Amino acid sequence: MKQRTIKEAFSIQGKGLHTGLKSTITFRPAPVDFGYKIKRTDLEEKPVITASAENVIHSQRCTLLSVDGVQVATIEHALAALYGCEIDNCLIEIDSPEFPILDGSAVEYVKNIHRVGIEEQSKERIYYEVDHEIEYFDAETGSFLRLLPSDSFSVHVQIGFDSDVLPVQNASLENLSDFEKELSMCRTFVFIKEIESLLKTGLIKGGDLDNAIVIYDQLIPQQELDRLADVMGIERKHIDKLGYIMNKPLLFPNEPARHKLLDVLGDISLVGKFMKGTIIANRPGHRVNNLFARNIIEHMQMKPVFEMVEVI
Repeated sequence: MKQRTIKEAFSIQGKGLHTGLKSTITFRPAPVDFGYKIKRTDLEEKPVITASAENVIHSQRCTLLSVDGVQVATIEHALAALYGCEIDNCLIEIDSPEFPILDGSAVEYVKNIHRVGIEEQSKERIYYEVDHEIEYFDAETGSFLRLLPSDSFSVHVQIGFDSDVLPVQNASLENLSDFEKELSMCRTFVFIKEIESLLKTGLIKGGDLDNAIVIYDQLIPQQELDRLADVMGIERKHIDKLGYIMNKPLLFPNEPARHKLLDVLGDISLVGKFMKGTIIANRPGHRVNNLFARNIIEHMQMKPVFEMVEVI
């Protein structure tokens, strides 16, 4: 298969999930072997950051890249869109320190990629073909990601929370060609019990019920719900039973698990290559996704070592 880029540039405006800052993000065609790079157009020297797992410095509730002190956050949904649409090369320009959250999924990016079109380039794509198992295991949380040899690429995710509303869920992607219809529109989620602490740490300033699913799995007095809504600047809702709080109904019964799979794709794209292998992920998250991606890069960079043996 040949490498691919987009046929022409497109821009999208939105606000950052964590900063709340309004921004414009622009995707531009790029030459062969360019990969994914991000330019901060709001800074004087317009620095460019290579989208690599080795440049990730922070992974609490999002994936954040940093090179020489220049940072850009919440890149995972946009990169999942590029990877899911099998785009090899793209320059992304952003005029703020955070990508827009849009509706909490990757669907707007995907729609625009198909609107402008995809261009096949002159050079062959070189896949990383997995020849042995690669794993990252987090003993503290029990999370793990495993990459197994295969002739094709697929991802299988299981999530599990101590929650009656969101217990164990599974999601699978058997082929990247299914990304648009199976995963691209699946939104991020947050538990109601996490919102207060996230706000206190300066996160989710741009969060609302249009860009996230709230998992309401413990009853909270209506007065407290109203206070949280006021703090977040969103409309008050009367909630009298456990379930999901959002402005748009669930798209799939397992939409949270599908979104976690979307996040895995975005974080794995930072390996810098398309792969032939099967990924199995149990309770993935941005931190373990990144450490797993770094493991893959280490294996990609390994070279055979041959010892010279003197024959007598």
